[in-house]
Amino acid sequence: LDEKDPQAVALGYVADTTKADTKKYPKHDKAQKCNNCALYQGKATDAAGGCPLFAGKQVAGGGWCSAWAKKG
Repeated sequence: LDEKDPQAVALGYVADTTKADTKKYPKHDKAQKCNNCALYQGKATDAAGGCPLFAGKQVAGGGWCSAWAKKG
């Protein structure tokens, strides 16, 4: 997923969770990553995986977006 993709921009997606905009997203935590999000469709060990928010695209396992939700 390109960080400049309109949907990515809208959700504040970054391929590296440590580069998230903490001013815009003050609740962000570096422990939050795509690979430990409830929406992530890959395995926790995968470098990238699918996400229903970005249909047909792969998100970085170490990435983050504002829709991050703790895996149950």
